[in-house]
Amino acid sequence: MRLNVRIVIKLLSLLTLINSIFILIPLPFAIYYQENVMPLVWTLVVHFIVGGIGFGFSRKALGKSLKKREGLLVVTMGWVIMSMLGTLPYLFSGAIPDVTNAFFESMSGYTTTGASILDDIEGMPRYILVWRSLTQWIGGMGMIVLVVALMPLLGVGSVQLFSAESPGLKPTKITPRIADTAKLLWLIYLALTVLETILLMIGDMSFFDAINHSFTTLSTGGFSTKQASVGHFDSAFIQYVISLFMFIGGTNFVLIYFLVTLKWAELRKNEEFRMYFIAITTIVALFTLGLYFRGFPDWEENFRLALFQVISLITTTGFATADYLGWGSALTTACFILLFFGGSAGSTGGGVKIIRHIILIKNGLAELKKQLHPSAIIPVRINKRGIPSETISNVLAFGIMYALIIAVGTVVLSAMGIDFATSISAVATSVGNVGPGIGEVGPSNNFFPMPAAAKWVLSFLMLVGRLELFTVLVLFSPYYWKRG
Repeated sequence: MRLNVRIVIKLLSLLTLINSIFILIPLPFAIYYQENVMPLVWTLVVHFIVGGIGFGFSRKALGKSLKKREGLLVVTMGWVIMSMLGTLPYLFSGAIPDVTNAFFESMSGYTTTGASILDDIEGMPRYILVWRSLTQWIGGMGMIVLVVALMPLLGVGSVQLFSAESPGLKPTKITPRIADTAKLLWLIYLALTVLETILLMIGDMSFFDAINHSFTTLSTGGFSTKQASVGHFDSAFIQYVISLFMFIGGTNFVLIYFLVTLKWAELRKNEEFRMYFIAITTIVALFTLGLYFRGFPDWEENFRLALFQVISLITTTGFATADYLGWGSALTTACFILLFFGGSAGSTGGGVKIIRHIILIKNGLAELKKQLHPSAIIPVRINKRGIPSETISNVLAFGIMYALIIAVGTVVLSAMGIDFATSISAVATSVGNVGPGIGEVGPSNNFFPMPAAAKWVLSFLMLVGRLELFTVLVLFSPYYWKRG
């Protein structure tokens, strides 16, 4: 089967033109704060030129001819192109004049990783900070999902795009049509963003800070307008609000839809949500006790610090209200382990995902039982339904590839002269789309000192992690490029 290049170019061009609409959002902030608007204008011009030329060349391509092969290429190249174009406001404004650093910041934004090279965030132009936060908001739900929502005529192709980009084992449709599901997900996402903004303003955040943190909370991205992250605000109310919305961001958005439509029984029946809730509750309790025995006497503050950091790490948001590297080796090690949890399937969270952990554990227990009863048929069930063997194989392959990528990435960074703790943490936090880690990339540091080559490697790993490994890696397989 030949690769349909024209439909790929057409969809990438549409993606570029749609992305240009978001360039208009930072514009009012630039005008209000009397900042130079020309970097945004030039960014728009480039978007129109690139998108216009591509669309003109491919406008006669049929959307319904899109197949799985084209879908994978569109999604991967779409994220690369978005990240490349996302560097333009940084470069044109001079806020991040270096191409490597600008691309790293842009890729970190779109993939909602939250790793940053900025060491003077408050010194950045306000519209640049809005753009920086906005890239995470766009990437949280996924630009391809937005394209699917706006382009229902894509037909069969929309399913291929949705499947290739949406996190989790299998995309869940709320409505019969995938395009309607995509629209509904974006509407829920937008409504929750507005609600969080209002609540943060009630907590005495300025509108500027509130909207930025709402963009980066629900997307589980973690970019902040302050160098000290959320800890800058020193407000219990703000920390609890952001903790709540990080938790929501790490929840399957289909379940949020059920919650909004008062179908609460769906939450109770969902095994992944129960495990997600129980895991956070248990770990927060242990961290609270750990902080108390480390000499922190205030129980409420301990609980709040534990709650915020645990949810931030598990959901891969990456916000911080404290430097957990100062909590002792046991809690620091626990924080590193949390980098591998991930949110729920169908959420904006990155990482391995809770559902995969459940399947791996249940499959392991089933194998133990088979050692005693070799002829027994012991199915792996989730929500009282049997999991197909193909799904289990996919999860096992994902786990192996995830571990292999972290191992290889750690070796590559170590070869660049980076110490082991920083190398493995930087790789793990990039693949998991978390942001801060341990070592020299802890919550009080950033990625600026990293060698340029390391930043390109980590940028690639962010993309691989955001698209759940296989969508990107399959493009490097010779089988993908074979005809037939």
